Amino acid sequence: MHEPLILQPTHTADACVIWLHGLGADRYDFLPVAEALQQRLPNCRFVLPQAPTRAVTINGGYAMPSWYDILAMSPARAIDREQLEASAQQVIELLEAQRDSGIDPSRIILAGFSQGGAVVLHTAYLRWQFPLGGVLALSTYAPTFSDNTAVPDTKRQLPALFLHGKFDDIVLPAMGRAAHDFLAAAGVPVEWRDYPMGHEVLPEEIRDIADWLAQRLHT
Repeated sequence: MHEPLILQPTHTADACVIWLHGLGADRYDFLPVAEALQQRLPNCRFVLPQAPTRAVTINGGYAMPSWYDILAMSPARAIDREQLEASAQQVIELLEAQRDSGIDPSRIILAGFSQGGAVVLHTAYLRWQFPLGGVLALSTYAPTFSDNTAVPDTKRQLPALFLHGKFDDIVLPAMGRAAHDFLAAAGVPVEWRDYPMGHEVLPEEIRDIADWLAQRLHT
């Protein structure tokens, strides 16, 4: 297993963003974004973990970095839940490491793009039992949110910012909106922003993320 890529700040770290890449990408995918954001957040450490390489059923069994196998695309994503749970545990261990290094958990943000965002949403609202600073959900969905899922009372104040492309044909906007609406119905403070893009990231979106992080981390 690859060690996470860690981008140390120029000042003493008092906050951290743990950012998960999407399917088929790697830990370097969001390094330029982290470097840009760190200019605005000079006290924030960025941790960029790497998904294990495994066969992905919907891609003909081809092996690639993947947080979990996707078994089918419709009517809804059918996933390997055990692998998702293992990835969530990997994130929990990263959270614990940052907490143990002296970062207050309320100043740790979980961020994820696409499949990485699905792991982040599951971990933040259904697995991690302690405070967090917030959640960034980029072009993603929540396969573990359902009518049988209850958001714990301790997570009803955990804010999330959902960012999605209006023309995303990989993770449809409706899938992201469903995750947003699920949390909103539970009383979670959520925001939704969409952009004239597909399954990607735009500079305008990064500026909005920088503003949101600065507000959350009071920098």
